Amino acid sequence: MRSNESAGGVVLNLLREVAVVNQNGDSWSLPKGHIDPGETPDEAAVREIREETGIEEVRLVRKLGSYERYRIGKGGKEDDTSELKHITMFEFTTMQETLVPQDPANPSAKWVPIDEVAGILTHPKDKEFFDGIKDSLK
Repeated sequence: MRSNESAGGVVLNLLREVAVVNQNGDSWSLPKGHIDPGETPDEAAVREIREETGIEEVRLVRKLGSYERYRIGKGGKEDDTSELKHITMFEFTTMQETLVPQDPANPSAKWVPIDEVAGILTHPKDKEFFDGIKDSLK
């Protein structure tokens, strides 16, 4: 199984709502993705936020922590695309209200009240991480 270093962000607007993104039309997540060669985790998080939400200007508040989750590949034995993702998450704020995703794999994004985010996130590990940090966002 491969491993993958990823980074992302909990982005809060002026109303203290959180940006969540739709992935491939069937799941909801916080904006995040792999760290490119030469990028720091916070730089990767800013890039992923821009690609997946269209938010151009964010302010880094702090590192929130990290967690691991599995992504199970659907290939055969020789085409196993399963991987363990190590995800570092940061808190960001933005004054931008309009969300216009740039990444075709993430067709939509929306603002969600803090207390409703965990109920929207699809992956159990994303929910668990968010539940652990949500009180610190209020």
